[in-house]
Amino acid sequence: MHERPRSHDLVRLTAPAVARIQSGAPAWIAASLRRAPWATVRRAHVTGGVAIGIRGSSRDERFAAVVQADEISERVTPEMLNGRTPGRHHGAFDALRAVLHEARARGLAVGPIGAAGFELATGVAALHDRSDLDVLVRTQPGDAALPSLAGAIAALPVRVDVEVAFADDYGAALVEAVRGGELLVKTPGGPRILPAFSPADAAVQALCAEAELTPKPALVDRRGAGAHRDLSLELLLRSAQSLAPAFLAVHAAAHGVRPDIALRERLGAIGREAERTMMRATGGVNTHRGAIWSIGLLLAAHALTGSRDPATLAQSAAQLATLPDVARGVLDSHGERARSHYGVRGATGEAEAGFPHVVGVALPALRASRRRGAGESVARVDALLSIMRTLDDTCLLHRGGEAALRAAQSGAAAVLDAGGVGTARGVRAFDVLESQLLAKNASPGGAADLLAAALFLDSIERRAWA
Repeated sequence: MHERPRSHDLVRLTAPAVARIQSGAPAWIAASLRRAPWATVRRAHVTGGVAIGIRGSSRDERFAAVVQADEISERVTPEMLNGRTPGRHHGAFDALRAVLHEARARGLAVGPIGAAGFELATGVAALHDRSDLDVLVRTQPGDAALPSLAGAIAALPVRVDVEVAFADDYGAALVEAVRGGELLVKTPGGPRILPAFSPADAAVQALCAEAELTPKPALVDRRGAGAHRDLSLELLLRSAQSLAPAFLAVHAAAHGVRPDIALRERLGAIGREAERTMMRATGGVNTHRGAIWSIGLLLAAHALTGSRDPATLAQSAAQLATLPDVARGVLDSHGERARSHYGVRGATGEAEAGFPHVVGVALPALRASRRRGAGESVARVDALLSIMRTLDDTCLLHRGGEAALRAAQSGAAAVLDAGGVGTARGVRAFDVLESQLLAKNASPGGAADLLAAALFLDSIERRAWA
């Protein structure tokens, strides 16, 4: 199992896993797993495992459990079921053929989920006489093809429920995705309201998407705190949300003005207030200081130029970064001390150079992975590793010195050379990399900040949530 299962994937359970789950479970579980030792991956945060749901013969027979990766012998995605021939006739399968035709005509990736998907994967009858067809569409809520697809599906004689899957295992009903305005999404952490797309909110969402991305080497993710004793996923998400007013202020301050020293000083003041807000929200833990700097500059660049081109925004941000901010004073942070001691570029130099690891490394890696058909999580982790391979990460240098930096750079290169985290060899190399960083109590926090910046620019370019 190379890529971490996503919600709605179907997984075949090993015999030991079946025996473990049956112990102490409701009586119907045994009969269900004898018919088909399969389960559906649930959208939920779990530490060190995969959340699954086991279905019985009726709607009220549903059982939630958690399994480990080695308890899964096979994984089937909804898209893999499109070419399978059903073992019997049912109106839902007729509707599926029509939905596939309409979706493909619009360039959308789709696949059956729910009872139809389960029946196609296992051969066990799961659809009832009045069953609807459930379908998953992988795209972004702002995709212009979605309203047209919704209209075509509404004309079908069978009811079709469509979920739009996007970002890092977020999902929304098709009717929600096409109506505009606020968007109710299902996330692994529970329901969330995304406001109508705006650059400032996209900055917050990019930070949330980076925090939730799993797995990341020795960084906070859904599995746990990585090499950090004072951080958690909940804390990172709280920190990101606390920055929403600051990002709104940045965009408003830079909109329609000249990129001069007065603006640079105004942005600096907003940034320092954002740091104080962050510290209050986290109880004094520095969660996003580097991201406030990098994403704040890129957000201001967008307000200044109105451009959606990442390279243009990075260059505009670089011009702002090089302007003096007298009130800033002498920076005294772990990153700045590491930058001075080791003579590396650091966050300040990265911005002044036009974010080369964002525009020239992370975004090309992200696009290349998508073109190869990789899942979004795999694409984003590989983009993070691409940054790590060459970045002189001051977070690593501060926590583990040059030995930690060399381990991170060589380890990231080994994962990518093995084919990335979407391959078995890449997963093994990733585990080695993470073990080395954890042993050194070091994490690539600088690379994580730049990945968040890349997700922000990607979001602005596509005008869709990260």
